[in-house]
Amino acid sequence: MKDKAIFCGRKGDIERVYGNNTEVMQKLINELEFPAEVIDRNNIEKYRDFTNECRYIFTSWGMLELSGDDIAKYFGKCEVVFYGAGSVQYFAREYLNSGIKVSSAWVANGIPVAQFTASQIILACKGYFQVVTNHRIKSHADWGNTAKVIQGSYKGNYNTKIGILGAGTIGRGVISYLQKLGIKAEILVYDPYFSEKDAKTIGVIKTSLEDIFKTCDVISNHMANLPSTERMLNKSHFSLMKDYATFINTGRGQQIIESEMAEVFRNNQTLTALLDVTSPEPPAENGENSELYKLNNVVMTPHIAGVISNELCLLSNCVYDEYKFYEREKKLNYEVTLEMLEHMA
Repeated sequence: MKDKAIFCGRKGDIERVYGNNTEVMQKLINELEFPAEVIDRNNIEKYRDFTNECRYIFTSWGMLELSGDDIAKYFGKCEVVFYGAGSVQYFAREYLNSGIKVSSAWVANGIPVAQFTASQIILACKGYFQVVTNHRIKSHADWGNTAKVIQGSYKGNYNTKIGILGAGTIGRGVISYLQKLGIKAEILVYDPYFSEKDAKTIGVIKTSLEDIFKTCDVISNHMANLPSTERMLNKSHFSLMKDYATFINTGRGQQIIESEMAEVFRNNQTLTALLDVTSPEPPAENGENSELYKLNNVVMTPHIAGVISNELCLLSNCVYDEYKFYEREKKLNYEVTLEMLEHMA
């Protein structure tokens, strides 16, 4: 007899992550028994008998946030929540406190982010983003003038200084990609949970926020999104940036006082900001974030660094492999614990 399992959360996200990966979906359906619908707040009572017999929950963005009492009411025999996305901060504690294991596909989710960021760093070191913003070539004369500005102001990708804020999965992924490219950059890292020993092991230098903002040609934010990191980057940091330096944020917009960042970047057009995330998202039309729309040297992308389109298969593939590993070994490769929630994104 097959073990019971459910897909739980927002139907649209379940379909995007699992439904579009026909190979994984067919394997799950062949190996487990699922109810006819994705379980959400509107139908969980209808399927209460089934959910109380289910062994596994497969989910993604939009996982149900339930109290301990509700978890006991609906998921009495559940062993593992397999989360086909990144951060589990918003729902995991109550499940963990109820004795249900939680596994996240954060490693798979981080792969495209690290690739996206490493690509931006490489282009930033060449002055590419200043060319397409403040120094666009629209005439014969522009060609030579732009070349003088870029070649006189940017170091390229050898013997440059790159600052990484946060040495978690994505931050280390970015470091790994850059090192494999052989650019011989000096990589500086700020992370309170990152030891000198860890830094030496992966070939980087641990230092302060101030040192990174003062000395680095490119600075990339990958800090975990925690109450302690909200609004941690402000005018005092951005004012330290060297002319023609670039700031990249694929972490979270909440970590920046964006009005103060905008003030600094408005007053120094040689700086460049590449923002894939903002707070709020998208930036408000009115209020402290509206200036982000007006600054040529602020380049915004609509939260595309993480998995999109075909890349969503990375998540469902990871979840399926993790489920099969648990079936064989009764342990998880990507288990999230209560202790980990204190410092992970």
